[in-house]
Amino acid sequence: MFRRYTNKFLEIKNMKKIAIIPGDGIGKEVMKAAQYVLDYFDLNFDYNNALAGRECFYKTGSTIPDETLKIAKKSDAILFGAITSTPNQKSPIVTLRKELETYGNLRPIKSFKGVKSIYNDLDFLIVRENTEGLYSQDEEIIEEDEKVIAKKIITKKASKRICEFAFKQTIKESRKKVTAAHKSNVLKLTDGLFKKTFYEVAKDYPNIETEDYYVDATSLYIVTMPQIFDVIVTENLYGDILSDEAAGLVGGLGLTPSGNIGEKYGLFEPVHGSAPDIAGKHISNPIAILLSTSMMLSYLKYEYEAKLIEKACSEVLRKGNVLTPDLGGKAKTYEMADAVLCNIRELE
Repeated sequence: MFRRYTNKFLEIKNMKKIAIIPGDGIGKEVMKAAQYVLDYFDLNFDYNNALAGRECFYKTGSTIPDETLKIAKKSDAILFGAITSTPNQKSPIVTLRKELETYGNLRPIKSFKGVKSIYNDLDFLIVRENTEGLYSQDEEIIEEDEKVIAKKIITKKASKRICEFAFKQTIKESRKKVTAAHKSNVLKLTDGLFKKTFYEVAKDYPNIETEDYYVDATSLYIVTMPQIFDVIVTENLYGDILSDEAAGLVGGLGLTPSGNIGEKYGLFEPVHGSAPDIAGKHISNPIAILLSTSMMLSYLKYEYEAKLIEKACSEVLRKGNVLTPDLGGKAKTYEMADAVLCNIRELE
């Protein structure tokens, strides 16, 4: 009896707290798909639902209430759906990144067999600095000159932190090269500092190949010869643009996951929008959130379950018999999630 009680005590003590933020539109639908697959593993998770987005604003007067931030900060990881932007209101996802100090954004770019895409042999990673740059949202209006100014903030501390993060991730994933993307030929002080810091950090990783390109050249090479990239590290705005561009090469945002990592928290999300035009039709593609869920499980050290989800998603796409309309099929969201779960059972 004592042994059973002790095991139960340890189980409760080690329980992981997961904040679930479905958001708006198809965010709710794909989140149900993610939870459906997670439930199969019967992991020691304590789920806490929280509100964010436009619907939340209509209910509470805030796109991201203090209660949501409290729930997120008490969690070991956060799984985020999608939100509809609200004019003149703060972005929930940007707010969460700042509040949780998830300074590193990971965007894997990977080709899948069975998916019609521009390239079928891609596997690289974009590492984006998440806390500063033009996304610092430090803007002002000078009315007498009819001028609006946005300040681009680049610090040595944040540049060093994200570059070290990129090199460590390169080692973790057994990759070989890191490319820095910047515009130091024009923005000599801000981007110049980022480039200089990148090469200073690179000295601590002599076995990893390094290079840098101007961000416009990087954008061109991502389209014309993306196979040259392994890991790209870059600033906030550049990373946002380059990662969406790269997603278009492998089938779109419906297939690309993301993770936001900091010292204490991990925030995981598909980066597609809330798609209000198809919300309620239950035809949204759940692959991006399922792969984001896989990234979350890996972050929480559930590597076995993370790999199962990733492999099962790949199998469903390869087989091609259960696909949502965006991929050329007729399946519903829950049918594709169920197909992933069936493949998980087969792979075990």
